[in-house]
Amino acid sequence: MKNTISKIGVFTSGGDAPGMNAAIRAVVRGAIYYKKEVYGITQGYEGMIDGDIVKLGARSVGNIIQRGGTILKTARSQEFRTPEGRAKAFQNLKKNGIDALVAIGGDGTFTGLHKFYEEYQIPSICIPGTIDNDLAGTDYTIGFDTATNTAVEAIDKIRDTAISHNRLFFIEVMGRNSGYIAINSGIAGGAVSIIIPEESMTIEELFAKLDEGGKTNKKSSLIVVAEGSKIGTAMELAHKFSERNNYFDIKVTILGHLQRGGSPSYFDRVLASRMGVAAVEGLINGERDVMVGIRNNQMVYNPFSMIINHRHEIDNELLRISKILSI
Repeated sequence: MKNTISKIGVFTSGGDAPGMNAAIRAVVRGAIYYKKEVYGITQGYEGMIDGDIVKLGARSVGNIIQRGGTILKTARSQEFRTPEGRAKAFQNLKKNGIDALVAIGGDGTFTGLHKFYEEYQIPSICIPGTIDNDLAGTDYTIGFDTATNTAVEAIDKIRDTAISHNRLFFIEVMGRNSGYIAINSGIAGGAVSIIIPEESMTIEELFAKLDEGGKTNKKSSLIVVAEGSKIGTAMELAHKFSERNNYFDIKVTILGHLQRGGSPSYFDRVLASRMGVAAVEGLINGERDVMVGIRNNQMVYNPFSMIINHRHEIDNELLRISKILSI
């Protein structure tokens, strides 16, 4: 089964993440190094259905390793969720002679590719590209490091004005189902409290934490809130606190899609490069229906059955440390 692949299709799907271009570059150049042709599929599964496919060469991916976003564009495809849509996609791959796929994205991307593999048996490997770092089977996902650094830079700037004006800031970061960005940026930014989807902090516990700071003459505070917080968004929490306590001048900053953009960090560039090459080598060596991951600094291949519908759990040690340091 090894080394039977001749043409590899690569695409990005779902939300963009810094480092996706570095991964595309690595797949393209890795494939060419091993004497394989490589084709870029634009707009994710939509491009596969529409036949928006172009052959790529080593120079096609020059000068993109430092760029955010994705040169192949990305989209979510409702049509690919249907058997008819997937049949169209398969016919377009067949027409172009593409006999293997590398997808860069998150769990929705992987779910779609797993279904496609079950139906058409096209050798497929996924590369985890999502800022949330919420995928099982890997210590880090492409884009997480950059997004967290972006959040920390913003928190540092907000702290300057918080201290100058004796303000309480609620800072909302991305993470509907995962608190990885919040817990890491909160620790690094010196937040007095970090609210994440995985933890069941109550409003009263948050009030108590802020009251403790008031008793010790703490005149400014930063609270980092993951967007998927169970007790409310940053705006909702600020409103609830203002109704109860007017001691602080309360402000809200929602970082939003700011965290998705920008030039990827060195870490994300190297991680994406390693994963891109590992994806190509995995296909050549007979890996099928898997996700590339990094564990203990080693490249690994995770069967889709082990990663779909599973989450990368928050490290309890980070939660413990954040509570110790927030006094």
